[in-house]
Amino acid sequence: MEITEQCVVALTWTLKDTLGEELDVLDEPVEFLVGGHDLLPVIETALQGHGVGASLQLQIEPEQAFGDFNDQLLFLEPRHLFPADLQEGLTMEGSALPEGCHADAPKDALYTITDIYPDHVVLDGNHPLAGIAIRISLKVEAVRDATEEEIGRGSCGTGFFKLQVGHTEDDVHADRTLH
Repeated sequence: MEITEQCVVALTWTLKDTLGEELDVLDEPVEFLVGGHDLLPVIETALQGHGVGASLQLQIEPEQAFGDFNDQLLFLEPRHLFPADLQEGLTMEGSALPEGCHADAPKDALYTITDIYPDHVVLDGNHPLAGIAIRISLKVEAVRDATEEEIGRGSCGTGFFKLQVGHTEDDVHADRTLH
C-alpha cells in the first residue's frame, strides 16, 4: 500500500542534530496518522507515495519543525514559590504555575524546569528542539488504512515530538518524551 492522506504509517527512526549527536531513537514501530496532526508537515510530504520498507533521510530546519528559540519564553522565578522536591527536567503547564510567577508567562505554554538555584528557578517555555535543525533517518515499517475514529480525532494518539500538557495534578510532573 502506498502512503496517501488519511492512512496510518508505522515508523521507526533515529533523530540527530546537525553535529551528529543522537537525540532520539525509536526502535519499535509507532503508528502515526498521515493527514492528521501526528506528524510534522515536512515529514508527511516526504512520506507521500512511499510504501513499506522505504527509508528516508531528511534534514528539517527549525522553521519547519519547532521554531526558533525564543528567549522571551525564559523566566526566572523565585525558588520559594515551588515545592522543595522540585527537580530539573520536570514540566508544568503555564496555567499551573504557582501564584506569584511572572505575569507575562503565557498560560498555554508547557514549561521545563531547566535550572534550580538557591534563590530562583529557570522556566523554559520553548520546545526542547526549538532552534535546532534535525536530521531524521526513518523507515516505514507498515502502512494501513486509517479507521474512521482515527480520522475523526486527526490522530492515532501519538504526536510527532508533541509535548502533552498534563490535565491532572499527577500529570503536571509527568515525564515528557520526544515521541
